[in-house]
Amino acid sequence: MNLTEIKELSQKYLMNTYGERDVCLVKGEGVYVWDSEGKKYLDFVGGIGVCDLGHCHPAIVEAVTSQVCQLIHCSNLYYIEPQVRLAQMICEHSFAEKCFFANTGAEAGEGALKLARYYAKKKFGEQKYGIITFYNSFHGRTMAMVTATGQERFQRGFEPLLPGFKYAEFNNIDSVRKQIDETTCGVMIEPVQGEGGIVPATQEFMQDLRQLCDENNLLLVFDEVQCGLGRIGTNFAYEYYNVIPDILMLAKALGGGVPIGAVLAGGEVADAFDVSKHATTFGGNPLACSSAIAFLNELFGKDLAARAAEIGSYFKQRLESLREQHSVIKEVRGIGLMLAMDFSKPVAREFYRHCLDGGLLVNVLKDDRIRLLPPLIIEKTHCDKAFEIMNSALEKIGA
Repeated sequence: MNLTEIKELSQKYLMNTYGERDVCLVKGEGVYVWDSEGKKYLDFVGGIGVCDLGHCHPAIVEAVTSQVCQLIHCSNLYYIEPQVRLAQMICEHSFAEKCFFANTGAEAGEGALKLARYYAKKKFGEQKYGIITFYNSFHGRTMAMVTATGQERFQRGFEPLLPGFKYAEFNNIDSVRKQIDETTCGVMIEPVQGEGGIVPATQEFMQDLRQLCDENNLLLVFDEVQCGLGRIGTNFAYEYYNVIPDILMLAKALGGGVPIGAVLAGGEVADAFDVSKHATTFGGNPLACSSAIAFLNELFGKDLAARAAEIGSYFKQRLESLREQHSVIKEVRGIGLMLAMDFSKPVAREFYRHCLDGGLLVNVLKDDRIRLLPPLIIEKTHCDKAFEIMNSALEKIGA
């Protein structure tokens, strides 16, 4: 089908949750994708931080192909060998002692929230259920995660929201302290706010937050769905901050392109769930877990986190040089290969279209902000090519 036919069928048969789109991607290889018209693009969106190994990485293709020929799905009524091996691999490389596998980041958030509440109620009493999250955060699209998300634009139209949530100011420990009461059981935070604009927490704030939670018997929950797994230059974001959470959420990149989410926990929290207190049909299925094992073998075995730190630093310098050349760029922000660029005018959509014409995919977050989440396998030459396309786009905007 050509693009016109695809658009017509989309408008006829799909719910309008994503609006009008400009291209239909049909093929990917490494850092490149091709659309239905045969045009090639350098992909600096990466499936919104999913394709950390790029597209159709040989290790992922081999793992998925092999598993498809053996067993695609079986329920959690039975032991699943790839699931057990994946859990072992994650625990041996992190603070965690046990894992629960889901399908998405939002589901991982639901599992983390249920675990936090269930543990707190068992240990401290039925009054413990409150969760503190942060303004400008994003945790997913389920009702609980929409409530946890500290942005009204994601909540509007879905009221009443779930009870038990309060919001604090990011990077403001006094604001968190003021929200704590006798019902509070935990604090949920993105170490680097993704959908909120690539806003990193400060080292001091994260250290203070850990101490505050310890002083008040609160669980500290890290949402690393977007910022984890090598993205900011460490295997896990908590390592970057040298702060160990009680519960951690993973998804996006974990499956190498195949949907999977995970809830990690250590200590007595890891043992809190009783049989039947949480479950899922597809979570931890053989196919997703086999793909995740292949991804982690690459991440850990080839030290892709260190690569993300190195290439990310180089690319950020290139973006800073763009800022110096073009006054419309207000700020460049981020860590590793998790970067954003803010404009002084609402030109993000125009910038995106010029980049698209030039063969580069970028992600528009707001009218004045774009997000860049390239694969961890990119080379400096790819950064240079992206720089050229973005520079040309900015020149056209200036003209």
